[in-house]
Amino acid sequence: MSNDKLRSAVRSAGFSVAEFADEIGVDPKTAQRWMTLDRTPHRTTATRAAKLLGVPPSWLWPELDRAEQGAGDGEVIGFYAHRAQVPKMLWRDLLIGATQSIDLATYAALHLVEDHPETVTLLAHKASIGVQVRIAMGDPDAPAIHLRGEEEQMTDGLVGRVRMANAYYAPLINAPGVQYRLHHTTLYNSIYRYDDQMIVNHHVYGLHGYLAPALHLRKSDAGDLFATYAGSFDRLWKESYQPAGS
Repeated sequence: MSNDKLRSAVRSAGFSVAEFADEIGVDPKTAQRWMTLDRTPHRTTATRAAKLLGVPPSWLWPELDRAEQGAGDGEVIGFYAHRAQVPKMLWRDLLIGATQSIDLATYAALHLVEDHPETVTLLAHKASIGVQVRIAMGDPDAPAIHLRGEEEQMTDGLVGRVRMANAYYAPLINAPGVQYRLHHTTLYNSIYRYDDQMIVNHHVYGLHGYLAPALHLRKSDAGDLFATYAGSFDRLWKESYQPAGS
């Protein structure tokens, strides 16, 4: 079995295998075995490699997570100082890998469709094969969104982005199996849940969403961090409503 995620991340970062190995101080043959034989390096080396490639170590080598489960609740898979640092491949992989449920609570989520134009089609497909898809998108007329725009010094810019997002995602409003709603709440964090994994984009006063921190979480019976955000989504969902005319 090969490690295609590692191979792709190295290529995307612009390194050859030899250059990648040199940067992290290992023999090129060792790095090659990580890719072709899916070998898992020592955690220290894995952390150094992942930092170079800009991805969480456990995304490249899931075995690292499994090895840590006995030492803690293991809910935090990755932390990013800015949402823009979340690997584009991770967003795609989480969506493609979802088999039970997808929950999105956001104002716009334009980055999903801009980075991966097939996102809307994939969401509709997931719903058509039985995956529960719930999307709570911002209502562009909501006072909370106008206020957030002022706080981020975007004036009507955020409202425009929310309107654009609703236009992008509009095909999902009547797509079979998709539950598409609007909300007017003050959004303290955007939630992107795919089965038992979740990316939470926290919002910081005066900062655009892509500059604010993001957490990559995994559900664990030993902790309640994932459940905290899942409960937040459920409360927001109760406040959401159908778009006019749908």
